[in-house]
Amino acid sequence: MLYVVLVFLVVSFFLYVLLGGADFGAGIVELFSSKDNQKPIKKTVYEVMGPVWEANHIWIIIMIVILWIGFPMTYNIVVVYLHIPLTLVLLGITLRGAAFIFRHYDAVKGQSSQKLYDNLFRISCLITPIFLGMTFGALVTGDIMLLEDHPGIGFYDAYVHPWLQLFPILIGCFYATLCTFLAAVFLIGEVSDAQREMYIRKGKVAVIAVVVTGFLVLITGFAQGRDFVLDFVRDPFAVCSVVSSAILLYPLWRAIRFGRVERCRFFAGLQVALILFAAAITHFPKVIATTTGKLDFMQNTAPDSVMTVLGWSLIVGGLLIIPGFLHLLKSFHMIKILEKE
Repeated sequence: MLYVVLVFLVVSFFLYVLLGGADFGAGIVELFSSKDNQKPIKKTVYEVMGPVWEANHIWIIIMIVILWIGFPMTYNIVVVYLHIPLTLVLLGITLRGAAFIFRHYDAVKGQSSQKLYDNLFRISCLITPIFLGMTFGALVTGDIMLLEDHPGIGFYDAYVHPWLQLFPILIGCFYATLCTFLAAVFLIGEVSDAQREMYIRKGKVAVIAVVVTGFLVLITGFAQGRDFVLDFVRDPFAVCSVVSSAILLYPLWRAIRFGRVERCRFFAGLQVALILFAAAITHFPKVIATTTGKLDFMQNTAPDSVMTVLGWSLIVGGLLIIPGFLHLLKSFHMIKILEKE
């Protein structure tokens, strides 16, 4: 049953990066647009996100529950040593949701309040994926100092230094650009022909931003001697995944250029899957790097009896949730891959 739990964990992680990331990216696209374009983008973002933005958070909830129950050692390290960026992530998610609702249902349609809600929504959409990426960067950087190994360390070394440095910050920026890329590509299929050209231009810019930030992450990690990047370069599966993702840039670019909705979304999702696979295959199951070595994700798991109950709970829950979620997407015509060009 352990592998059933792992499948749900991996699928939930991928869906949150893909769908939740696109939600964050929509606010980033709106933030970095001109004032003339922000108003139509705001209307489109509401129409697209309105039916599903709460449903997309189910995937991160499933991830947290699985880690909490099935992998307590990993959960403990993440929530204890990285509680500051995770708190900022929670704050960003809360502010984004509140601002998203109030800027459309504010009883007083005043200019000052609308401007406040717009700014809260856009800025929280930017900082939340950055801190999510910084959290992941801290886990693989190798600077986490466990208190049992270093009993005399101070607050900064234990809880701030692992995530507040150049390499995790660059990973956070990379994830933010990836979210922007997903949103720009997905929004191509949600607008009229008159507005589509604008999103095509933004999609092209987002592709360039992802490539540049990804290159900076690799160069910085290599220069600093980070094991995550060094092992990444040596792993043939990781290298093949990145090369495949790079090759897909050409058909993706053509699909964006000609506004091919299904192809844009398919290639974008496939590229994200390849990037995540490359990042995961490098160190799995040793996904947490500390100053004293790498910790095995598969050690200190919950007892078999707990895993059995968790696995069956996920299976039953999946049979109830996934069909409803797909029906929700289909009802609002968001599964463009099932529709004609």
